[in-house]
Amino acid sequence: MKYASQRIAYWYFSAAMLLFVLQVVFGGLAGAVYVWPNFLAETVPFNIIRMIHTNALIVWLLLGFFGAGYYLIPEETEREIESPLLAYVQLVLLLVGAVAAVVGYLFGVHEGREFLEQPLWVKIAIVIVALIFLYNVTMTVLKGRKTAISSVLLLGMWGLAIFWLFAFYNPANLSLDKLYWWYIVHLWVEGVWELVMASILAFLLIKMTGVDREVIEKWLYAIVGLALFSGLLGTGHHYFWIGAPGYWQWVGSIFSVFEIAPFFAMLIFAFTMVWRGRRDHPNQAAMLWSLGTTVYAFFGAGIWGFLHTLSFVNYYSHGTQVTAAHGHLAFFGAYVMLNLSIITYAMPYLRGVKPYNQALNMWSFWIMTSAMAFMTVTLTFGGVVQVHLQRVLGMYYMEVQDQIALFYWMRLGAGLFVILSVFLFLYSIFGPARVSEPGRSLRVAPTPAP
Repeated sequence: MKYASQRIAYWYFSAAMLLFVLQVVFGGLAGAVYVWPNFLAETVPFNIIRMIHTNALIVWLLLGFFGAGYYLIPEETEREIESPLLAYVQLVLLLVGAVAAVVGYLFGVHEGREFLEQPLWVKIAIVIVALIFLYNVTMTVLKGRKTAISSVLLLGMWGLAIFWLFAFYNPANLSLDKLYWWYIVHLWVEGVWELVMASILAFLLIKMTGVDREVIEKWLYAIVGLALFSGLLGTGHHYFWIGAPGYWQWVGSIFSVFEIAPFFAMLIFAFTMVWRGRRDHPNQAAMLWSLGTTVYAFFGAGIWGFLHTLSFVNYYSHGTQVTAAHGHLAFFGAYVMLNLSIITYAMPYLRGVKPYNQALNMWSFWIMTSAMAFMTVTLTFGGVVQVHLQRVLGMYYMEVQDQIALFYWMRLGAGLFVILSVFLFLYSIFGPARVSEPGRSLRVAPTPAP
C-alpha cells in the first residue's frame, strides 16, 4: 500500500462484508419460504425478506465500489484522497441509512417500489453520500495524474449518481412509473455499473499481469463503447409489456442482442492479458476471482440474459423463474465476484502482509461459483417447466408452484452452500495472516508528496 488514504478502503470493504452476510442469510430465508410457504409468515412476511435481501445486495455492492474507488484512485492519480474525513463521514451516513432502512422494513415502513423501497430521507442520504464520494474522487483526479481507469471509473460513478435522481420521481401512471423506474434499475446494472466493472478489472489486470497500461487502456475504451452503445437502448427490453409503444419490441430486442458484446469483450480481455503477461503473481486467489468474474458475467448477464430477452420469447418467460435464474447469475457474476476480486487483491496490502489464506479463499471460490451455477441451472429448468405449464397450457399459478417444488428444494440446498462459502471467504480475508518476510513487507510506505 503506497498511500495512507488507501486505508479508507479497509473500512468500506469490512462494512460491505457485513451486509454481504445479511444479504445471503435473508436470501436463504427467502429460499426456505419457497419450500415451506408459511415459514416466518407471521413474523417477517416474504415481501419483507425479499426486500432486505435485494436492498442489502445493492448497498453492499455500492460499498464495495466506493471502497475500490478509494483504493485505486490514489494509485492511479499518484496522490492522496482529497478528504479522508469526508470519506469516513460518507461511510457512517451510508451505514446509518442502511440500518435504518432495514429496521423500517421490518416494521413495514417502506415505499413499496421494488429496489426503491427506501423512505424519502434515506434516498436523500444516498444522494448526499454520492455527492461526497464524487467530490472526493473528482478533486483527487483533477489534481493528480489522469488515466483511463480513473476517468472511466468517474464516468461510471457520475452516471450512477445522476440516474439515481429518478428514484424521486414516482408518477401516478403505472406505465410511466415503470418507464422511468428502469432508468435506474437497468441503466445502473446494464450501463454505468459496467463502466465501474471494466475500470476495476483493468486496474487489477495492470497490477497482476504486468501488461503495458497502453494495451489495457485500449481494451478498456472498446469495452466502454460497447457497454454504452448496447446498454442505453437495450433498456427497451423492459418496455415490452408495460404499455409502451410497440416499436420498443424491435428496439429492445435488437439492442439487447448487442448487450452480450461488452461482457464477451471483458472475458477475452481478461484471459488475453493474463496470457500475455506474467502468470506468477503471488496473489493467485485474486487472479482466480478476476478471471472468474469475466466468465460468470458473460454467462449470467450475457448468455442467460439473451435466453429470454427477445420479445417473442419474453412474452412467455417474463416474470418466471427463468428471470430469477438470469438475475441471480448476472448480479453474482458481474458485480459480487468483482467486489470479491478487488477485496481479495487489496486486503493483504491493507493489512500489511503478504497474500494469505489463499487455499481457503480459492476453496470459497469453487464452492460459491459451483453452488451459484447449480442454482442457476435449477431455476432455469424450473422456469422452463413453469413457462410450459402456466403460460402455454394455462394452469393456475399455485398449481404450477406445486409442480416445480423439487426445483425450489434444490435451490435452497445450493443457497446453503453459498452461505457456507461466504463464511469461508470472510475467514480467509479477515482471519489470521502470515507475517511478511523481512525486507518484503507490504506495510504502509512513507506517503509521497502531493
